[in-house]
Amino acid sequence: MVSKLLSNVMPTYGNKTLEFIKGDGCYLYSSQNKKYLDFASGIAVNSLGHCHPKLIETLNKQSKQLWHVSNLYKIKKQEQFAKLLCKYSFADKVFFTNSGTESIECGIKIIRGYHSYHKTKKTEIITFDGAFHGRTYGALSAQKNKKYSNGFGPMLKGFKQIEFNNEKKLLLAINKKTAGIMIEPIQGEGGIRPADLSFLKLLRKICNKNNILLFFDEVQCGFGRSGKLFSYEWAKIKPDIISVAKGIGSGFPLGACMSTNKACVAMTKGSHGSTYGGNPLAMSVGLEVLKIISNKRFLSKVDKTARYFWKNLKKLENTSNIILEVRGAGLLLGIKTKISNIDFSEQLKKNKLLNVPAADNTVRLAPPLVVSYKEIDKSIAIIKKSLKELSR
Repeated sequence: MVSKLLSNVMPTYGNKTLEFIKGDGCYLYSSQNKKYLDFASGIAVNSLGHCHPKLIETLNKQSKQLWHVSNLYKIKKQEQFAKLLCKYSFADKVFFTNSGTESIECGIKIIRGYHSYHKTKKTEIITFDGAFHGRTYGALSAQKNKKYSNGFGPMLKGFKQIEFNNEKKLLLAINKKTAGIMIEPIQGEGGIRPADLSFLKLLRKICNKNNILLFFDEVQCGFGRSGKLFSYEWAKIKPDIISVAKGIGSGFPLGACMSTNKACVAMTKGSHGSTYGGNPLAMSVGLEVLKIISNKRFLSKVDKTARYFWKNLKKLENTSNIILEVRGAGLLLGIKTKISNIDFSEQLKKNKLLNVPAADNTVRLAPPLVVSYKEIDKSIAIIKKSLKELSR
């Protein structure tokens, strides 16, 4: 009997049996040649679906010219990408990273650096229950979630966590030490919970009044996923800092921390850095993604498609004895169930609809932004079938 070979990969993701070998648009094909409708999108990453022809063309062209140079040298496409990001947002400056959690770390340093520069003695950053900002020490310390931090203490000091969407507790939490407020406009890992627009407006008002920096984590909900380029736009306010990643590269490792000139005053030469951040390959892909997603017609279509998906999921909510709530915004939606979300997730997967479980017993649906009405109809049929099978 031949013994099974053990993987040399650290088992941080558990045992995996499902393998994909090809992707096309909203579909993935397994090593067993089975076709799956991908409403996980690499955890809200593949914004333009799999193997988008424009991105393939862009990446191939750049790979034949230049892959990587250090940030000790000028990178023209980095300048071009930063200029466009600032044009389409509140920001004046951009720092490029390789991931969302790196963008979060940069934002935390901007907050602390700002108050150190102005000698305000403010150091405390307010965050919210259910938050997920990444797995580095700054992120773990900020989100205070024992699921991710147990066994890795002690955590960093200087973070205060309060209840999400609770205006009274927010007002009570503000004091002379409050340096910044960090929030996800739509919590992803926390159960697909959108912040009330009135709550986001209150945050801006409080920050203006008390010399506090407002930091939006849009790693998962940004870059078109909400139906606007950035989720903060729905509240008609502007943050001081924003972190983005995931959809910004549609699968290519890329992130950014964007800031006003006022907020990033302490980010001077040598204060921060990244070996790979902003390299020519990433910038080429990012520029092409931005050109496609920032188009008003594209975003309008995302919004209409998302509303169509929402409407059909709500119909299921009203007729199912398993669904407790459909929640979320744009194409970042969640289904909270009476049964185990893991069981529901596995049943959907069994019926060839990929998804991602989230907290609060929720299953996350985050299809590529290029998803069609036909593909949404197919997903609804699979969800109906799965609910019927689970209710037996």
